[in-house]
Amino acid sequence: MSLYSRRAFAASLVGLGALASTRGALGQSWPARPVTIIVPFPAGAATDVVARLLAERLRAELGQGFIVENKPGAGGNLASASVVRAAPDGHTLFVSSSGPLVTNKLLYKTLSFDPLVDFEPIAMIGDVQVVVATHPSLPVKTLSELIAYGKANPGKLTFGSPGFGLMGHIAGELIQRKGGFQMTHVPYRGSAPLATDLLAGIVNVAVDFLPPYIPHVKSGAIRALAVTAEERAPQLPDVPTLSEAGLTGVNASSWYAIVGPKGLPEPISRRISMIVNDYVLSAEGRAKLDPIGVRSLGGGPDVVRRAQAQEIAKWSEVIRTAAIALD
Repeated sequence: MSLYSRRAFAASLVGLGALASTRGALGQSWPARPVTIIVPFPAGAATDVVARLLAERLRAELGQGFIVENKPGAGGNLASASVVRAAPDGHTLFVSSSGPLVTNKLLYKTLSFDPLVDFEPIAMIGDVQVVVATHPSLPVKTLSELIAYGKANPGKLTFGSPGFGLMGHIAGELIQRKGGFQMTHVPYRGSAPLATDLLAGIVNVAVDFLPPYIPHVKSGAIRALAVTAEERAPQLPDVPTLSEAGLTGVNASSWYAIVGPKGLPEPISRRISMIVNDYVLSAEGRAKLDPIGVRSLGGGPDVVRRAQAQEIAKWSEVIRTAAIALD
């Protein structure tokens, strides 16, 4: 299911199209110097790859440097806070998944900022599925076998996520509750170190964004048990959804958006939004995003705001019931 209705999406594109005629007049004094795109996860993570693709396109379109700066830590809150503190002049941007942009508000008892208020939405980029993957040495080949193994071996299984409160963490907790078994959560500072440890067999299970695992699943180095969305991932068509694997009621995916500090001038926001949408909805953009597991969506600030509201509505009760709370 899309993050928004087809009608809303079409309306957003019409609005963006209407801006095209004034594109040349918008924000002509910007950028005056290199622009920093902050990413809340380490280099090599899916968010980082997406940000670097956008940086390359923005650099080509605007003739100025766009530098990706990775600031992992605290579930994305360190990076988020640095963006909130930055001057809203268009020279600091933020490419992030939905965790730091929405669900951290539900997970953390205290935040120095409000992700629904202190960011200026610019453009929706795309969405990504979460995968449940294991090291081949673990004697399970299906999700039902994982659940049975967990029940038969209490306290033995470990599951890694890319960080406290991120979608992998939330999905992993829900899978345990729905399946009636327990795993010990091991939070990582991003997907890259988690994937490395799963490949080495240091952690038994990973519940994480799909992109870094695609080549390893195809090579057989990692075994994918299920994806956590309503539809199978086109990159791994043989991997079932959680529902197909026998676990209903868990639908967890994430999305990527680009935002700026609150108060970002509208002409600059519009100019960035046009370039990002032109790219992610183009054949070239889709050809770059699809192989890494990202489905192109597109849309302007209204689409990002609507997605934020939908995430809050979707996860508020789930997080409260699961008693996931972070300091």
